[in-house]
Amino acid sequence: MAVQGPLIRIRVRLFAMLRERAGRSEIALELPPGSTAGDVWAALALGPEPPGVGVAVNRAHADRSALLADGDEVAFIPPVSGGAAEPYVALTDDEIDLAALVARVAHPGAGAIATFSGTVRDHSRERDVDRLEYEIFAEMAIAELDRIARAIAERHGLIAIGVVHRGGRCEIGATTVAIACSAPHRAQALAACRDTIDTLKQTVPIWKKEIYRDGAAWIGQGS
Repeated sequence: MAVQGPLIRIRVRLFAMLRERAGRSEIALELPPGSTAGDVWAALALGPEPPGVGVAVNRAHADRSALLADGDEVAFIPPVSGGAAEPYVALTDDEIDLAALVARVAHPGAGAIATFSGTVRDHSRERDVDRLEYEIFAEMAIAELDRIARAIAERHGLIAIGVVHRGGRCEIGATTVAIACSAPHRAQALAACRDTIDTLKQTVPIWKKEIYRDGAAWIGQGS
């Protein structure tokens, strides 16, 4: 049996409505080694995490998969007044769960949540398609998706935005990209979805290979 190491001690900082919920602005926690930033909220036992909350580790924005070390400071960042929540962007080789993405952008102040799903069709360029295969420059793609999402959120006055793109093999009918935008009004949410997919296809380093019944072809960015 593996011997677990000593607990790590971290400092948690809370602000605005999160501070009020906890009744204090700082909390000391002990967590098992190997804990991530995403494990901290549950350890606080403050109930369900509000939508749109970001996380920072040692005063820098961080992904929730970031591993924590003894002495780290973890801050939970509620949406800034007048601005959109931290965007959610992700790449996956698994099926995209649109309902889960919608849940991530849901907010009591949203008058509308608009979504876009791109799916694999069975024909393209007058040829029968068997499947698609995507290749992604992942590190650059995540950074570019984040940049796009932040710009779209500001441009359209969104409450929250989420974007997920698949990589690898995708069969006919599979969802390859999903976008969800919440906003005070439907016109903002609908326009933001269209703006996001149009921009994504121009600048994010994702390439599509169409596999036909009689051959294959790479289709570059913007396809």
